[in-house]
Amino acid sequence: MDRLAAKRFGANLIGAAILFAAPLLAQPPAPAIASLEFDVATIKASNPNMPGKQFMAKGHEFVTLNTTLNDLITFAYGVHTRQLADGPTWMATDKFDLDGKFAGETQPTDAQWKLMIQKLLKDRFALSYHRQPRELSVYALTVAKGGPTLKKSEADPNSLPGMGFRGFGNMPVSNATMADFAAMMQGLVLDRPMIDSTGLTGRYDFTLKWTPDDSQFIGMRPPGMPLPAADSPNAPPSLFTAIHEELGLKLEAAKAQVDVLIIDHVEKPSAN
Repeated sequence: MDRLAAKRFGANLIGAAILFAAPLLAQPPAPAIASLEFDVATIKASNPNMPGKQFMAKGHEFVTLNTTLNDLITFAYGVHTRQLADGPTWMATDKFDLDGKFAGETQPTDAQWKLMIQKLLKDRFALSYHRQPRELSVYALTVAKGGPTLKKSEADPNSLPGMGFRGFGNMPVSNATMADFAAMMQGLVLDRPMIDSTGLTGRYDFTLKWTPDDSQFIGMRPPGMPLPAADSPNAPPSLFTAIHEELGLKLEAAKAQVDVLIIDHVEKPSAN
């Protein structure tokens, strides 16, 4: 990868995601707004030379760059790509830019953005599916012995969580629940679903720093971009160690029954 592409990728990575919050069914009902759909939405093919991906809410506008249909579904429904089955191969390969605008007076919450994208997927991709429980390999997040060492957020609990990356393995988080954190990690970092089993209900501010391994950031790494060297003298610990030492939590591999979305029908997006 050349220097310019790496610089552009770094910019994309920092804004990679801010709304990978908890699965919608696990959230309390969102406050009512006039219409849970975009007033105007455009979907177009992404620039094939653009590395990385972005999800971004800006006031009453929601933008994604370089995102596959799998990315949009996993975001909208709070699932991992391993929780999608029977879809065509283009769902994981064709990339799109989405620009949706909402004209209501109230700024949408993260749950409301998700509802709008779910409707967009139905209307523009003709998406239909059914749910089926299956046992999958997951990561379970629990409280470690000694308790959590998290700092409670002082931000407005009704505002959106702030989550992103300052490079691989450097993740600042603000005003986020543990369910928000788990959904962000399974959405962009981990190779399997991550289940929040901490029982913690507050919102927290923290920065998690770790040295990723080859199983992490798979969908975020352009070909040829290496991960930080684990043998560097100043390298942070592995993700499992960092979560324990920095957050007072524990991340372990496990098996669990989770919902899988079985794709019944989908089409490439209709014209704008």
